Amino acid sequence: MQKKNNLKAKRDAFCCYYVMLGNVAEAAEKAGFDRENALTEGIKCLRSAECRRTIAGLRDVLNDSGNVSAGLKRLAFGNCADAVYLVFADELPPAEIIERLDLFNVSEIKRVKGGGVEVKLFDRLKALEKLFELESSCSDRNKAADLIAALTSSAEDGDCSDD
Repeated sequence: MQKKNNLKAKRDAFCCYYVMLGNVAEAAEKAGFDRENALTEGIKCLRSAECRRTIAGLRDVLNDSGNVSAGLKRLAFGNCADAVYLVFADELPPAEIIERLDLFNVSEIKRVKGGGVEVKLFDRLKALEKLFELESSCSDRNKAADLIAALTSSAEDGDCSDD
């Protein structure tokens, strides 16, 4: 029973992380699945009807249009601590540490003359602007769909007469 509850908790956490991150493997790993099996476990979660309903419900509550929106939110509101760590590290960290760093907000990394490292981050303001445009377009589409539905339902109900 304990193992089943633990799996349910991991799947619920996966759904939340997936809506926020838009990345199956990363969401599964953050939800507590083993790193080596994260992609496989995440896909299993997505195949589950219960998880798909949970994800759809979360997106509905958050007015989220999907992975594009999740990516823009990560760019706009994401944490840059790992990029700062990389810049100020005395030497290049080992590969296993680099693999765990969240560098989603990083647009470019290059070595500069003199041995330094230059890290460029995506523009948060541009991400916010694009997120606003996306959410506005989705809202306009929903309003248009609601209007069409209202017009077609009144026509189907026979409220119109040609006298």
